[in-house]
Amino acid sequence: MDVLGDVVQVMRTGRPHANRTVLDAPWRRSFPAREAAGFHVVLRGSCEISPADGAPVALTQGDVAFLPRGTGHTITGDAATVLLCGAYDLDLARPHPLLAELPRVVRLPAEAPCPSVRAAVGLLDRELDGAGRPGAPAALTALLDLLLLYLLRAWHDAHAATGWSAALRDPAVGAALRAVHADPARDWTVAALGAEAGLSRAAFARRFTGLVGRPPLGYLTWWRMSVAARLLRGSDLPLRAVAARVGYTSEYAFGKAFKRELGVPPGAYRAVSP
Repeated sequence: MDVLGDVVQVMRTGRPHANRTVLDAPWRRSFPAREAAGFHVVLRGSCEISPADGAPVALTQGDVAFLPRGTGHTITGDAATVLLCGAYDLDLARPHPLLAELPRVVRLPAEAPCPSVRAAVGLLDRELDGAGRPGAPAALTALLDLLLLYLLRAWHDAHAATGWSAALRDPAVGAALRAVHADPARDWTVAALGAEAGLSRAAFARRFTGLVGRPPLGYLTWWRMSVAARLLRGSDLPLRAVAARVGYTSEYAFGKAFKRELGVPPGAYRAVSP
């Protein structure tokens, strides 16, 4: 199980979208805060992106700006500019710590060694040229998903020594995370996860908590409820089936755990989900 891809899949709440915009100087565009991750790629020209509560970030041709938490921002330019912009609807009410630790604006400069990001941007740009061709909507969705994964991978590759980047690369903690994500319904104990990691119970618990930021069983419950929330949003499975998929034999016990984590019962959550 790939933890990074799994996190993105569970947090997504709708289809991503993108567009290319040609702007004549001088220009200004405002983007309100929203429950989404967004990106801007400078295909030509230059500009400055100003988050609502942060310092401006200058962008030149080839730069990519990634906003993982839907921060409101404005972009201004004093030169003719072509931007490729896109957004992903995400459940930011419970952001995964893998995303939450990123800065409000992630800048990937044109000179950064990110061949996968560049390739995805190029394919996306060409696909937007032929948006009326058969299969274009499916191709755009697939390319946007790839770009999101590549952006996250580029960040974590550049920050491998800290936070979740370190957790994913740690042989022991990474093995435990993959096990939890592969089978969240299993009756996991700290000892069983320690065995997956090849460590004693106590050593594993210390290492996991230090890197992930919460104890093993705390993360297990958090992830189970995140998976359950996605199933409630995106399927018609009865509550007992959702409960079973995340490791609860009792619908009542599942309901209590879900309400404790999300503040509302599962049925109410499903009723108000888009």
